[in-house]
Amino acid sequence: MPSEKQLTGREKEILLLIRQGLLSKEIAYRLNLSIYTVNNHRKNILSKLNANNVIEAINMAESCGMLY
Repeated sequence: MPSEKQLTGREKEILLLIRQGLLSKEIAYRLNLSIYTVNNHRKNILSKLNANNVIEAINMAESCGMLY
């Protein structure tokens, strides 16, 4: 995967929390972020991974070894 498509540390953290089943508002509360910031990260994750939804993004990130 090209370096420009790599997820930031925060994006990986959010994707891991999504994988655990947390909603955007729960992630925002846990990370002390605005829900708008969390949703912006979600949008960036989908864009970087060229995924249609978060399930696809999680599967792609796992198959590339981005999530641990």
